[in-house]
Amino acid sequence: MHLSATEYGPYLQNEPSPLHTTTIVEKCTLKLVDEYKHMLCQATEPLSTFLEYITYGHMIDNVVLIVTGTLHERDVQELLEKCHPLGMFDSIATLAVAQNMRELYRLVLVDTPLAPYFSECITSEDLDDMNIEIMRNTLYKAYLEDFYKFCQKLGGATAEIMSDLLAFEADRRAVNITINSIGTELTRDDRRKLYSNFGLLYSYGHEELAVCEDIDQVRAAMEKYPPYQSIFSKLSYGESQMLDKAFYEEEVKRLSLAFEQQFHYGVFFAYMRLREQEIRNLMWISECVAQNQKSRVHDSVVFIF
Repeated sequence: MHLSATEYGPYLQNEPSPLHTTTIVEKCTLKLVDEYKHMLCQATEPLSTFLEYITYGHMIDNVVLIVTGTLHERDVQELLEKCHPLGMFDSIATLAVAQNMRELYRLVLVDTPLAPYFSECITSEDLDDMNIEIMRNTLYKAYLEDFYKFCQKLGGATAEIMSDLLAFEADRRAVNITINSIGTELTRDDRRKLYSNFGLLYSYGHEELAVCEDIDQVRAAMEKYPPYQSIFSKLSYGESQMLDKAFYEEEVKRLSLAFEQQFHYGVFFAYMRLREQEIRNLMWISECVAQNQKSRVHDSVVFIF
């Protein structure tokens, strides 16, 4: 009812009642994709390349989703429906045939924009859950570094704003990699290799994160950096559940600031990210309503403006 008065209305008007959360998210994402395609059609170089870079993260997530699903013998068609539409490419369905990284690259990914990022991942080891997660983070590292270099090459306000946004993304990934690898067989050196070679934490912060063995040690390392001290001050000791929300809130603040300057490409990146956050908010709210847990709506909603 409330969404019918917004720009999402036309995308939801023909859906039968009651609306399910998956339908709302799917239609809202479809609107975002339509807007992205419209921007891409109107763009000339170097903006068109910049806009394409924005989708590479979704491509990596889709590759990992298909490979993980295939490993657990899920139906490929079912997996394709779960893929993010911004990260689709022609040969994505054939990912299911690959048994190891080398085959994955040779059979499928060599013709996609992700090909250059795979140089560090190509091994003959069989794909298992651990190797797939390492592959995801190695690809993301290469992607973020490549995007960072591209923005530096553009120069001006774009380089200044995107440097800050991408550095925050790289630092957030470093923290998440550290927390998720605590208690696993990932060695300190392996962990260090997954951190991006830029950002506020590079390189002394990375050295400290690489040796952390619990959430409180991560907190102690991060509190030396004022922008991240404020994020960790919102959490009680030993708690990591609310960390994602705290990072999202900080990211939204930074993305909103991108609109304060003129004549730069950072606004396109910020717009796409803020719209994705809006869809995450809608998903959480509709889940709370569906499960009659309206009192919990504010637990995970990140206010955008």
